[in-house]
Amino acid sequence: MATTTKPYSSSPVAPAAPRSLTLAGARRSYLNSSVGTKVLIGATGLLLFLYLLLHLAGNLLVFFGPAIFNGYSYFLVHNPLIVPVEIGLLAIFLLHVYKTVTNWWANRQARPQNYYRASRRLFGWGWARGNSRKSLASSTMIFTGTLTFLFILIHLKQFRFGAEYTVLDASGNEIRDLYRTEVENFSNLLNVIFYCICMVFVGSHIWHGFSSAFNSLGADHPRYTPWVLRAGKVLAVLIAGGFLFIPIWVYAFGSTP
Repeated sequence: MATTTKPYSSSPVAPAAPRSLTLAGARRSYLNSSVGTKVLIGATGLLLFLYLLLHLAGNLLVFFGPAIFNGYSYFLVHNPLIVPVEIGLLAIFLLHVYKTVTNWWANRQARPQNYYRASRRLFGWGWARGNSRKSLASSTMIFTGTLTFLFILIHLKQFRFGAEYTVLDASGNEIRDLYRTEVENFSNLLNVIFYCICMVFVGSHIWHGFSSAFNSLGADHPRYTPWVLRAGKVLAVLIAGGFLFIPIWVYAFGSTP
């Protein structure tokens, strides 16, 4: 018995409506992408680097004695811009930390196995050759960044929220004696050693982070990139060396102007 089949027919399918992406949605999508994440890390990193320069310049005033150093501290604390600046700096810092950690974790999930054993990388073996910028500083960025984060918490506790002494300035006004706080903290040899070690980690972070920030922002060109690399290394030594020298000087000379 023959069977008959109905000819194949299908109803027309309406084309999918195009997805509309608002400007805010496009911006959010870009900032959450790998490229946008690197841009944010680079931009916030450079802003934090500029803050380090200003912070170092202010801290170097300790060499001019308690009057000038305490006057600088008083000016900062009573500046009406200090609160919005501190809030903005905190936001930049937290964004930098968050984006760096999430980017590191995403890269780790994508490639859970390292190309080289950590023990070999620690002593500088197994690096990529040629024009690669792979180095001990670049491979330990998450490590030095984490230690820097912990150091900042301790630093804030000791100085920003530490013991407060008062002294009279030249005009007879009572101001905080931050110079005494610094001398007391750095009269302890263990504190000095701790700060010096942390400054080495900070220098290592800047050593690679400075040039990496420009690279993340797309400012990478064969003509001037070598100069950026050299500048990053020089600035890393100067900044870390400047911060490192302060506790050593205070420990050696105490309250001597």
